[in-house]
Amino acid sequence: MRLAELDAQLSAPDVVSDIARFRNLTREHADAQALATAFDDYLACEANLAEGQRLMTDPDPEMAALGGEEAATAQARMGELEQHLQLLLLPKDPDDQRNAYLEIRAGTGGDESALFAGDLARMYTRYAIAQGMAVELISESAAELGGYKEVVFRLVGDGAYGKLRFESGGHRVQRVPATETQGRIHTSACTVAVMPEPDETQAVQLNPAELRIDTYRASGAGGQHINKTDSAVRVTHLPTGITAECQDGRSQHSNKAKALQVLLARIQEKERSERATKDAATRKGLIGSGDRSDKIRTYNFPQSRLTDHRISLTIYKLQQVMEGDLGDVVHALQVARGAELVAELETTAH
Repeated sequence: MRLAELDAQLSAPDVVSDIARFRNLTREHADAQALATAFDDYLACEANLAEGQRLMTDPDPEMAALGGEEAATAQARMGELEQHLQLLLLPKDPDDQRNAYLEIRAGTGGDESALFAGDLARMYTRYAIAQGMAVELISESAAELGGYKEVVFRLVGDGAYGKLRFESGGHRVQRVPATETQGRIHTSACTVAVMPEPDETQAVQLNPAELRIDTYRASGAGGQHINKTDSAVRVTHLPTGITAECQDGRSQHSNKAKALQVLLARIQEKERSERATKDAATRKGLIGSGDRSDKIRTYNFPQSRLTDHRISLTIYKLQQVMEGDLGDVVHALQVARGAELVAELETTAH
C-alpha cells in the first residue's frame, strides 16, 4: 500500500524540483521495496515448505526424499529471512543514512602504530569504494616511516554512517613489525572514530565568537599547489578545546567550510558519547558506547585472525579483511545491534 503511494508521489512532475523531498521519498521507497521483496521471498519459502512437506508423504521414496530436501532448504531460508525482516522493521536511526567522517589516530606502539593506522585507512577506503561511496581526504598528519599519526576522511554515500558506525573504538594489532630483527610479535593500537556528518543548516549554531581560526601552510602530499599558499585551516572551539583542520582543498574558503563541518561533528560526537556513558543500558550493550577507550577488536597477523570482542566474532581471513572485505564484520555487528534493539523493545513493552 505504502509502496504504491510512494510510486505515485515519485512520478509526480513537481517532485524533482524539491531535492530534499525527492531524496527522502527515494530513500523511503528503497526501504519499502526492500521490505516488500523480503516479505515476498518469505511467502514463497512458506509455499515451498508446504509443498516439500506434502511430497514427504509421497509413497515414492525418491519423491519423499526430494520433498524432505525442499522442506529443509525452505525452512533454513525462512530463518534467514525472519532475521532480515526483523532488522528491516526496526526503528531507523536518522543518522544512519548520513555521510560520515572517519578519523584514525595512531596510539601506543610508535612507528608500528602509525603504519597500522595507514593499513586501517586503506582497509576502510577500499571497503567504502566497494560500497559505492566517494572518499575525500580532509586532513592528514603523515608519520616519518609511513602511515599516519592522524588522518580524517569524509565518506559520501547513502548509509555511510550506518555501515561504519560500529567501527568506533580501540583497534589492536599483533604482528611482527618490518623493523623487528628478532621476529618478535609486537602489540600496538589505533583509535577509530566514525561520526555522522551534521546538517549544513546546523553549522550556523556555532557561535563565531567562540571560534579561533588559524591558517597555515599545508605540508605533505596533496599536489604541487598545496605548498604555495597558506590555504590550510585549523578551527578551535574555545569552550571545549576541540579542534578540526582541513588542508585538502585549494581554497582557504573551502577548507574553512570543511573544517567547520568536522568540528561540529566532533562536538556532537562528544555530546553523544557523554550521553551514552551516563546511560547504563547503553554501557551494558554488546556494541558499547563507541568510546575511544573501548578496545573493540584485535587483528592477529600470525594467526590471520580478526576478533571483535563485543560480539565474540572470530574470523580467519585477515588478509582479505585488510584488503577491504569488511562485509561479514559489518553485517554481524548490525545483526547484533538489531538483536539488542529487539530485546530493548520487548523490555519496554512489558
